[in-house]
Amino acid sequence: MDRYPPIAEHGLVGDLQTAALVSSQGVVDWFAAPRFDSPSIFAALLDHDRGGYMRLAPENPDATCKQLYYPGTAILVTRFMSPDGVGEVFDFMPPDQTRTATDRHTLVRGVRVVRGTVEFTLECRPRFDYGRAEHELELGENDALFRALGIDGHLQSTFPLERDGQDVRAKVTLKAGEAGGAVFTVCASGGKAPPPPTIDRLTGQVEEVGRFWQHWLRQSRYRGRWPELVHRSAITLKLLTYAPTGALIAAATMGLPEEVGGERNWDYRFTWVRDGSLSVRAMLDLGFVEEATAFVHWLVDRLREREGKEGEPLQTMYRIDGSPDLPEETLDHFEGYRGSAPVRIGNGAADQLQLDIYGEAIYAVSQGAEIAHQASFKGWQALTRALDWFADAWDRPDEGIWETRGGRQDFTYSRVMSWVALDRGMRLAESFRRPADVARWRTARDAVFEQVMERGWSDKEHAFVQHYDSDVLDASLLLMPRVGFVAPKDPAWLSTLDAMDRKLVSDSLVYRYDPAASPDGLRGSEGTFSLCTFLYVDALARAGRLAQARYSFEKMQTYANHVGLFAEEIGPSGEQLGNFPQAFTHLSLIMAAITLDEALDAETER
Repeated sequence: MDRYPPIAEHGLVGDLQTAALVSSQGVVDWFAAPRFDSPSIFAALLDHDRGGYMRLAPENPDATCKQLYYPGTAILVTRFMSPDGVGEVFDFMPPDQTRTATDRHTLVRGVRVVRGTVEFTLECRPRFDYGRAEHELELGENDALFRALGIDGHLQSTFPLERDGQDVRAKVTLKAGEAGGAVFTVCASGGKAPPPPTIDRLTGQVEEVGRFWQHWLRQSRYRGRWPELVHRSAITLKLLTYAPTGALIAAATMGLPEEVGGERNWDYRFTWVRDGSLSVRAMLDLGFVEEATAFVHWLVDRLREREGKEGEPLQTMYRIDGSPDLPEETLDHFEGYRGSAPVRIGNGAADQLQLDIYGEAIYAVSQGAEIAHQASFKGWQALTRALDWFADAWDRPDEGIWETRGGRQDFTYSRVMSWVALDRGMRLAESFRRPADVARWRTARDAVFEQVMERGWSDKEHAFVQHYDSDVLDASLLLMPRVGFVAPKDPAWLSTLDAMDRKLVSDSLVYRYDPAASPDGLRGSEGTFSLCTFLYVDALARAGRLAQARYSFEKMQTYANHVGLFAEEIGPSGEQLGNFPQAFTHLSLIMAAITLDEALDAETER
């Protein structure tokens, strides 16, 4: 067992309310329950000694490890191959299909041998409340109960368990054709233990969960060139969505570094208005209308909650239940992934001013008749009041899309998305004959456009730039043609794309911006942003640079991990960095794939 395996050496399993990471060595080293944003129970990925983990793997040090997903599902299979035999561990969490928030969540870890004989070792070492709480252990022959802070962790297995202090261990030797398993269930203290696992019950659960995911995926209408990549991204977005509310979290983890040993270690287990809003178009394009609609309803509820109150109608991010309270603190007792400290929980960026979120929010609501027709009149009133306010409030410096901590600026991307907010609001009102002060919105929209064209352009770089007092390039502007602010073949835009090629692109990988040229208030550097690389592909395809777009897209696939997942960034040696897997990366992959497919098809027809 590696002390800190590479971030990319993991698969994701979940039940649509929380999720766990399983390393390619068979170790669950991240799991928080009962919700994505709950305190962790297994967090060895952030502190090997204090974080806790659950390991199920062979003892043979010569075993080769491989991972894959059972096709079209979120069932993760970890294979161990050695001279003595070949064994498999299959991990999954049964989804709660009632979509009701529950405190009971189950991680199923089945094991079987397909060749020879394999001895497996089970270790279960939970550490509740981010490793800050002691627990008590009650041990039976095939079951163990861990208790701490009003939470019970039930471990049940098909083989005998042994005490190891306040933790448990077990060994089992299986021959070809034999199987077993262990089930870890979290629930409120005093909750009834689940039925003990049997081979038949484990087999039935695998089949049921497999049918759930395959049935869901059959809704997809994607028929393009990269079905496995796109569908894995769709499943990942589904896994990162909190089913009771429809809120999409930014990533399953917290504290994983953008630079190993650095301080850019954030908690991403919350719902960013920006990420969730842009996911709406991606999910609609694939045919997942229900998921897209659920998020828009969640978003409109946030607007309605703020009606009649002073201040901003929206904040940058929320908890998955819509709570705006995300106080940021550090876990000083955690050493961090490979010494990357501080490890933070909560997120102070929730209190930042980021004007672009209004554009992304209205953009989401405007995505097609599938959603817009469902908006209630009260929801429409909340939206129009927010836009009436925004028509007078858009012209302010802010912290920008990248949540910089170096002071507010007049960010060009924030202005572009301000234009989008007003433009899409006008389109909604006109398309669906809804009451609105369209003339007021039009005046503000046109003022935003003129300001960006006059002040967001650099004669030195012949490009649109990060903010008005700078000549620095910024990859967020790659969205300008997608949202219709500029035509994709406008000379000004093509010149901007050329400038980005020179300043931000490294072997098809794209940096957000240059922190040295535009200080962001944080020490250290960062890798290329995978989100930005896929936005680059999208922009290239729209600009008609198809050969370059396809090559960049194909090359980017080589940076995916072994099961098709992406973290936030790619490091200098091609390693994945940042929280994992990241929703923004996967939704931008879907966007790029669809745009590139359409452009290639059109080129073929011509």
